[in-house]
Amino acid sequence: MASIEMIVAARARLRGHIRRTPLLSSPFLNEIAGRRLFVKAECLQHSGSFKFRGGWSAVSGLDPAVRSKGVIAFSSGNHAQGVALAAKLHNVPSVIIMPRDAPKLKIANTRAFGAEVVLYDRVNEDRDEIGARLSAERGLTLIKPFDEPLVIAGQGTTGLEISEQAGEEGVTSAEVLVPCGGGGLTSGIALALEASSPGFRVRPCEPRDFDDTTRSLASGRIERNAAVSGSICDAIVTPQPGNITFPILKRLAGAGIVVTDEEALRAMALAFSRLKIVVEPGGAVALAAALFHGDALESDTVIAVTSGGNVDSDIFAMALERFG
Repeated sequence: MASIEMIVAARARLRGHIRRTPLLSSPFLNEIAGRRLFVKAECLQHSGSFKFRGGWSAVSGLDPAVRSKGVIAFSSGNHAQGVALAAKLHNVPSVIIMPRDAPKLKIANTRAFGAEVVLYDRVNEDRDEIGARLSAERGLTLIKPFDEPLVIAGQGTTGLEISEQAGEEGVTSAEVLVPCGGGGLTSGIALALEASSPGFRVRPCEPRDFDDTTRSLASGRIERNAAVSGSICDAIVTPQPGNITFPILKRLAGAGIVVTDEEALRAMALAFSRLKIVVEPGGAVALAAALFHGDALESDTVIAVTSGGNVDSDIFAMALERFG
């Protein structure tokens, strides 16, 4: 199981290989949110999202003999890029299984990092079956996108940075809003903050109709989404919370917050105009929750993670045209 000790160990392996992404603020966003708002800009991380942390943690944590045979992962894009880049920097091969409807930028970037990309139909094909077959045929090690302790540990280093950076701002109590798919980033941050900043509480944020974690926290058991696609927030559309991540969230997280695709687009436009950062729809849901769902928040200070910035130009242009 993932633990604070694993997160600290992952941070040591990541040192010198990841960016300490900034904690940004804007008086304009504070006014909209009605409280003090900080933004942890993981969209500025290597490979364009927090996923590089987990990718590097997992690849670097493998036994060298096992790692040399190569790794395999399945992802709609950000985990794909994180693992592909980590594998490239370790000089080992990678195979990434991606849905055909993933954003073109994410597919192109994954290939640019040297990975062999295998596309599949997420409605009619089983990515787990494809991954198992290729792993067996080639001796590749599967790196799961969120339900993997080494990945959770890498993502948890984001929480250690949040704790330190918030402390530099004099913040000792806050709600930390995190875009949540399978829960790797959210649970990793929750574990890190439990140890380093017990006055902070994680709140998972999800798109409407893909709010499996929010519903699971409300019911106390893992709930599954009815659909596997249909939101522009592709980066965080997952079937259900992870078997490893959910118990962590059940113990440590507050209630989830659900936002619309329109709110995510508006948050993208505000992030660009006020913070000068590019955020993808799934990466913007926590910022959207902070800006437009203040009635769901309890604290005077909120930290929103913008988890990724790998957005196709047409979607970004749509956000700016509607709300810029």
